[in-house]
Amino acid sequence: MTKSALITGITGQDGPYLAKLLLQKGYAVHGLIARRGTDTLWRLRELGIENDVTLINGDLLDLSSLIRAMQLSKADEVYNLAAQSFVATSWEQPILTAQVTGTSVANVLEAVRIVNPQAHFYQASTSEMFGLIQAEQQDETTPFYPRSPYGVAKLYGHWLTINYRESFQLHASSGILFNHESPLRGIEFVTRKVTDAVARIKQGKQKELRLGNVDSKRDWGFAGDYVQAMWLMLQQETPDDYVIATGRTTTVRDMCEIAFRHVGLNYQDYLVIDPKFYRPAEVDVLLGNPAKAKQKLGWEASTTLEELITMMVDADMRRVEKA
Repeated sequence: MTKSALITGITGQDGPYLAKLLLQKGYAVHGLIARRGTDTLWRLRELGIENDVTLINGDLLDLSSLIRAMQLSKADEVYNLAAQSFVATSWEQPILTAQVTGTSVANVLEAVRIVNPQAHFYQASTSEMFGLIQAEQQDETTPFYPRSPYGVAKLYGHWLTINYRESFQLHASSGILFNHESPLRGIEFVTRKVTDAVARIKQGKQKELRLGNVDSKRDWGFAGDYVQAMWLMLQQETPDDYVIATGRTTTVRDMCEIAFRHVGLNYQDYLVIDPKFYRPAEVDVLLGNPAKAKQKLGWEASTTLEELITMMVDADMRRVEKA
């Protein structure tokens, strides 16, 4: 029988990559879509799968719509990827972030528990929960210390997933994903901000790149690799939580250097440090230890940072040329 999957956040960065993976595996793929904004389907079009997924109107804040989505999709697997996921915005909209990123996880879990408690559930947790790091390299046992309303909200969803697993025996797993990027990344995120600026500067449409703390370090991987880990978690006999990361940390400055070098430019000629982009509470270093994922899931990142940034710059070069 064909398996059915329901993905919240199908119009974000990860959703289309996950949808494409599941379609390749023969799943019937359903995506929850909140009717907000203008063109929310461009990422699905970019991967050529817009007509291959079934979209269901619904909202994380509306339990009734989530129950309906579970009933319509007859989902065997539920991937909760939707969130207000931009860290900077979480200080400007902390209550909305708490609702959409945090307490809405309860709505999705309740919909699963009510309609099909046998369904396998995936919660998109984040390395931002580690925040002020308590260990040089973070794994599943490292204590959490979130440093943003986003990190705090994600921590609620993470612990609630564990609670439902233990309270109701749901097959509920969390992926503690470190930063993962792609050509589908939103323009507000630093990697895409950099690669888009590189393309515009190279083509004479922009003169400088303004960033905040370029000495912060992140463990960056490719979203296309990371969705494979999500799927693998839900194929396990026993649900669990996994750190998904590359095990390599790089400064924003070095990432800029890679991006500009790819088009034959020196980043130092264009980078401007602007204090307005500093966070109220900075996360200085994130470095994941994916040993458990490799041992239990057989997963490891296959795309290097250099390959990822090159891929993103090339995609933005094509976009800027067409604009």
